[in-house]
Amino acid sequence: MKRKAGKITNKEFDDLFDKGEDITEYLDTDNSMSLDEFESRYKIKRVNVDFPSYIVDLLDKEAKKIGVTRQSLIKMWISEKIFEKSK
Repeated sequence: MKRKAGKITNKEFDDLFDKGEDITEYLDTDNSMSLDEFESRYKIKRVNVDFPSYIVDLLDKEAKKIGVTRQSLIKMWISEKIFEKSK
């Protein structure tokens, strides 16, 4: 179902939601997916990667500089590279 009402701001949408009002008329469900599809697509898979210690040190230094964990930094960089390549 496409949004049938006029455009509203994010704040207006949040306010309606916070008040417990029906917001379905403002949702665009054409590109939505079921919970099963979502869970299947975004299922976490654990992988192990070995790095030389100097790489780990550099990762830790960069992660600390931007205020994230080493794991988050690695995920961000890999995601950025994959999406960059898929364009």
